[in-house]
Amino acid sequence: MSVESKVKRVTTRVLSEMKLKGEKISALTAYDYSLAKIIDHAGIDLIIVGDSASNVMAGNETTLPITLDQMIYHASSVVRAVQRALVAVDLPFGSYQGDSKEALASAIRVMKETSADAVKMEGGVEIIESVTRVLSAGIPVMGHLGLTPQSIHKFGTYAVRAREQQEIDKLLSDARLLEQAGCFAIVLEKIPARVGALVARELTIPLIGIGAGGGVDGQVLVIHDMLGINREFSPRFLRRYRDLFSEINSAVESYIRDVKDGDFPNESEQY
Repeated sequence: MSVESKVKRVTTRVLSEMKLKGEKISALTAYDYSLAKIIDHAGIDLIIVGDSASNVMAGNETTLPITLDQMIYHASSVVRAVQRALVAVDLPFGSYQGDSKEALASAIRVMKETSADAVKMEGGVEIIESVTRVLSAGIPVMGHLGLTPQSIHKFGTYAVRAREQQEIDKLLSDARLLEQAGCFAIVLEKIPARVGALVARELTIPLIGIGAGGGVDGQVLVIHDMLGINREFSPRFLRRYRDLFSEINSAVESYIRDVKDGDFPNESEQY
């Protein structure tokens, strides 16, 4: 039996058990085979194929332009690399809001064409019909509340959400609604730490934070941000574990210099 075949896959049930045991859930985004293979090998629990691919892979200002076909391409690449982690795929803007039949069709395409484990959808009561319809087909759904980038033009800002009591109450209500509908987990983005901890205590399903404090059940970051490949994005919640922009830039400069000087390839690097 190969080493890979002995790897215990992370499932939605495993994530639930981790919350019950108080074990924090580690999550990162991934959009391609090579990086997904590395972070899965390192032992990450959850990989989210985020529509943030629109920003970090395609250079768009928002997540809105990315299409369902493009998300399926990225997700397929990631799934082929993964042996252990649970893989959840963002349904992109326009593929599920306002039409539950379209939501189900989009989710089915993702599951059939990528072999991913789950889909992720942004919003609460506004999209609950779509969430319920997708869940009714047996497709696991991860929710996303707080700052919801697909709604950027509605709010007009990427500022911290749920500061006022009215918005806190709605966040709690939406989180409970998603749990009752059957979502297996929820991402909470850019909300006060005390609110993140409150929601995590109120719900039995795992809450994965990105800028939601340390009182939630796990953390997720965009891989290009935490590795320092992307230097333009510097929110308070981001910890950069490497400065790969500088390291890659230095390597490329060395390569250019060696080519210009005739040092590459040398005798041992030729046939």
